[in-house]
Amino acid sequence: MTTFPYEATTDGIIVRVRPTWLASESKPAENRFVWAYQIEVENASERTWQLVQRHWQIVDAMGQTQTVDGEGVVGQQPTLKPGQTFRYTSGAPLSTPSGMMGGCYDLVDADGSTLTATIPTFSLDSPHEKRQPS
Repeated sequence: MTTFPYEATTDGIIVRVRPTWLASESKPAENRFVWAYQIEVENASERTWQLVQRHWQIVDAMGQTQTVDGEGVVGQQPTLKPGQTFRYTSGAPLSTPSGMMGGCYDLVDADGSTLTATIPTFSLDSPHEKRQPS
């Protein structure tokens, strides 16, 4: 069983996230730090929903914010019937050794009703982050 440390539920749509540091893709000497993140979207509602848009806020350790909006996820606009789950993996590069991401998905049902489901904010931590003593 895969564990997801971050989870948010909006009207029966459960979004879970697991970020992973990608040392092989990162080049700290060039200020390139890369993470993969796996997303699981579960429809625990009684309606069928289609994920049509994504909205991300990515904030690096210096407070620089990048907004990413687009259709669907990973080139798809998956339809989730009650009880179905959709998983995908994507990635995020930063120029700092840590940051945070969060956002929302826009979903629509067959009647044209819309739902904005929260993507939980999750941290992007690398072993290159300098920790301050407590």
